[in-house]
Amino acid sequence: MSASPVTAENRHESLDVLRGIAIMGILVMNIPFFFVPMEAMQSLTSDPLFTGASIDVWFYSHVFFDMKFITLFSALFGAGIILMVGEEPDASRKVHFSRMRWLLLIGLIHAYVIWYGDILVSYAIFGMIAVYFRRMSVGKLLFWGLFWIAIAGLLFFAALGAMALIPEDMSGTDIGIVPTPEAYQEVIAAYQAGGLERLGINAFGAFMGQIMGAGLFGGRIIGVMFIGMALFKLGFLTAKWDIARYALVAIIALPVGLAASWWGGQHMIAAGFDFREFWVHTVVNYWSSLATALGYAAVVMIICKLPFMKLIRYPFGCMGRMAFTNYLSQSLTLVFLSIGGIGLGWFGEVSRVEMVQIVLAIWVAQLVVSTLWLQLFRFGPFEWLWRSLTYAKLQPLFKARA
Repeated sequence: MSASPVTAENRHESLDVLRGIAIMGILVMNIPFFFVPMEAMQSLTSDPLFTGASIDVWFYSHVFFDMKFITLFSALFGAGIILMVGEEPDASRKVHFSRMRWLLLIGLIHAYVIWYGDILVSYAIFGMIAVYFRRMSVGKLLFWGLFWIAIAGLLFFAALGAMALIPEDMSGTDIGIVPTPEAYQEVIAAYQAGGLERLGINAFGAFMGQIMGAGLFGGRIIGVMFIGMALFKLGFLTAKWDIARYALVAIIALPVGLAASWWGGQHMIAAGFDFREFWVHTVVNYWSSLATALGYAAVVMIICKLPFMKLIRYPFGCMGRMAFTNYLSQSLTLVFLSIGGIGLGWFGEVSRVEMVQIVLAIWVAQLVVSTLWLQLFRFGPFEWLWRSLTYAKLQPLFKARA
């Protein structure tokens, strides 16, 4: 494979459609972090708006979205490495490292200036590692992928399970897991005011997130990338299997994955969201999300094999082709809505039910804009910037006229 960009002829529609759906699903889990102090994400009841229907939203988000779509996106990132670099040692690997270096820089800007929950930094770092293993056989990729996922799972279990050992006579506020009402309001005030204080809080969150990404979640990220490479080589992600095989995968994987996540979510609700029980639904979902993501991918592959679904899946493919732009524009939109000074300052005032409404509005807008944009342009604006930086040359943006 040469070191030139992937052209329209080299694309797989199934990868684009699945990527578009993944970027939509990721938004469901990301949006609370834009409107709620990060401390409340591990002590949900410290959020005064977390009552009634908001609990229902949390439950269904946990069952159907939590870790499922980021898993799909990570697998697609691994598949994309093989698609762009190939399996032979040549100049394409140099291009790959150029892409990852620029992705790292963009990710750092995104993390420390815009939103602390960035995933691009981790993808850039582990993408530079995963490329060395792209030539392994399918069996080895699956083995080592599951191995690193398991190692990360054990670390994750140890870190969260330690909270179960905290004596019952100690409150979450005593040990710093649950913020005091005063501290909670101080964070809200900082975000609503905007300015340097908000940037400081965000920078701390970004730093801690990157430590977690490299430590607890690093094995999961690179492990799923390995599995994505294996599924690409098997033809699973490029809709090369027959419908019956995809249906069998979905019939087995979805009930197992969703049932386990359902049980975990119900357990957390029954426990009154006690931080000592936080590890149960999280660890269960850590594993069940792998099965659910595989089942989701199988369903999307079936859709991509049905000719009469072409018009329906087309906008999702366009959204996937502009995934980088859509991911960053989601952050920019939500920062505008949540932070004061530069935006509307809704931080701390949006319930999870209202977040669903915002998600739906962003989905519709991005599906429409992505479809219309790609009628005139070859790439999304951030995809074009990334490619131009990678190749140190402005890439053609407009489509050639007939």
